[in-house]
Amino acid sequence: MKIQVLGPLSASVNGGSIVPTAAKPRQILSLLALSPGRLVPVPILMEEIWGMEPPQSALTTLQTYILQLRRRLGTAMGPDAPGTAKDVLATRHGGYLMQIAPDSVDVHQYEHLVTRGRGAFEAGDDGASAEHFRQALALWRGPTLVDVRTGPILEIEVMRLEESRLGTLERRIDADLRLGRHSELIAELTELTARYPQHEGLHSQAMVALYRSGRQASALDIYRRLRARLIDELGVEPSPQMQRLHQAMLAVDPQLDVVAGPRRGSTFDLYAA
Repeated sequence: MKIQVLGPLSASVNGGSIVPTAAKPRQILSLLALSPGRLVPVPILMEEIWGMEPPQSALTTLQTYILQLRRRLGTAMGPDAPGTAKDVLATRHGGYLMQIAPDSVDVHQYEHLVTRGRGAFEAGDDGASAEHFRQALALWRGPTLVDVRTGPILEIEVMRLEESRLGTLERRIDADLRLGRHSELIAELTELTARYPQHEGLHSQAMVALYRSGRQASALDIYRRLRARLIDELGVEPSPQMQRLHQAMLAVDPQLDVVAGPRRGSTFDLYAA
């Protein structure tokens, strides 16, 4: 079985899709896929589908949805499969679980690569770190579960994964900056700062990439525009880290040109204290 949640929902067995067309069964499949090999309690499934006020028929309806998923699964598995659909989408006391390997779900492949990338980054192996992060990000095919209606449980998972994606992107850019790829990053960071106009981390990376490319005036202009936006929209000044980074650029601080070493974070982190 192969399941993808980092984008539109996709789930297939032997090349045959098992994704239902109805909204609620799609929610159930998504929630079970996010926890392969782990029990998802019935109350959690009910809350996802109906919120805090499930109808009296909720349990019977949930069982019907599970049966529908098993039918699709059984059809895709075929008559010669070593097990049954009920072995894969299993019933346990108090809930259900998908008895599949974690690496058959793209989100778990993603998280494994991110963990490897973080380890390499902390060890100062910037080339390996950037590559692991790049492979992790390549698994995304769009916004998480973009074609699935999300209830309160899935909504939290979607937000968590989208935040993780953005954080991984920042770490990959940090690794690329430490590798001296500042000029190559300018176009990407220009797009990202436009997409996330209040994100200080991405703006700081854009400033550093421009500064190291000999474009100090452009780097300072990014700070000026970010500061004006934060004051106008939120009524706040940039963070102390951003202010110190700005001052360092005005002072042509040689530390800005230093590629961070092992156990050192991004250039932005250099001004965190």
